[in-house]
Amino acid sequence: MSEVEDIGIAAQAGKSPAVEKTIAKLVPTTQSSFEQCGQRLRDGKLVSFPTETVYGLGCHALDPLAVQKVFDAKERPLSDPLIVHVTKSEDALELWDASTSMSRSEINNQAQQHQIEKRALNVLTKKFFPGPLTLVARAHPSIPQILMANTGYVACRSPSHPIARALIAAAKVPIAAPSANKFGHVSPTLAEHVMDDLGKEDVWVIDPTLNEPGGTREQEGHAPICQVGVESTVAKVEMSNEQTKGSITILRHGAISSASIREALAKNGLSDYFEVSDSVRFTSEKVSNVAPGQTIKHYSPNVPCFMVDVSRQCQQSEISHEEKTVLAQSVIIDYGKRLSGYQDFVLAYRDLSVEGDASMAASSVFETLRWSERIQGANRVFVPDIILDNHEDALGLAVKDKLTRAASAVTVDIFA
Repeated sequence: MSEVEDIGIAAQAGKSPAVEKTIAKLVPTTQSSFEQCGQRLRDGKLVSFPTETVYGLGCHALDPLAVQKVFDAKERPLSDPLIVHVTKSEDALELWDASTSMSRSEINNQAQQHQIEKRALNVLTKKFFPGPLTLVARAHPSIPQILMANTGYVACRSPSHPIARALIAAAKVPIAAPSANKFGHVSPTLAEHVMDDLGKEDVWVIDPTLNEPGGTREQEGHAPICQVGVESTVAKVEMSNEQTKGSITILRHGAISSASIREALAKNGLSDYFEVSDSVRFTSEKVSNVAPGQTIKHYSPNVPCFMVDVSRQCQQSEISHEEKTVLAQSVIIDYGKRLSGYQDFVLAYRDLSVEGDASMAASSVFETLRWSERIQGANRVFVPDIILDNHEDALGLAVKDKLTRAASAVTVDIFA
């Protein structure tokens, strides 16, 4: 038996002894473990690993059969593409069409567009890789279509988390990895979250706490494993069909702001060539997107979740008897004390950040959404509809987006 197999911990909870199932396994961050996980990825199997954002469910990005296993394990629609993870900017550039050489027969304007797009990708990867930014661009012809929801655009990023980077190095192949949870559920930030969702799948889950003497999966006072706590910012780089003007569009809010992207372009003489804008969408599962995290229901707890309208926030408005009955069976996840006036009426209450600190809120939003599922007797979760004054507050926008999708964008002004 291998070291990993010997140390690995099976997810036995809820397993019927009469039924044989493939069971996920927790593995440590030893050198032997990384080597075996790397081989497992090259063999077309799945490995879950922490990044600075959330836990990912990884596979060999250029193996269509391995990619299909990710969609199957997550029960994820093929319309929702995957992000490819690499360690070096050069590896990312090889995945995009702009990195290829153009033939002399191609017209001058197209060649100029090609070079400008390549310059932008070079600038942005050098500035923000490794880190929580995913770039989407026209894919190299070698990229499997299943990876891209048949859109022709591939998403790529370079994680900064040392475990993620060690795994990619050990795999010696690019790793495609969405969040390691069932599709639409709350994203995982702990190995235990992955096991809760994917414990019956054929996946190895890297858990750094297994290396700690007497370590547990979650220990108070320890630094979070996934420090940022929300998924990466996603930005699409695209040239216009006319002239040499392009666009960089924010498709998902994360830790990197549009202002930071504009600044990077300006410092490298590219401001005149690109317009940077936000275009965060709320789509159905049937729509093929060029980036993940676009569906209207996402990051949702297993309890119905609703946003509370601004008109019912930050005030002691009269609460009807019927509303008190509903609140008595509800959980509130607050942000900046917006819903603190209802704290005494609910089963459980937690504020992501009393001071409204977006970084603190982002680092705990997914864990808190999972916490709400564990409150016995709760049949509703209420979160505030967040109105931001600063539209360049990247993490504030990310927290707002996560709570909005957790509630499927449903806002209420009556607790019912």
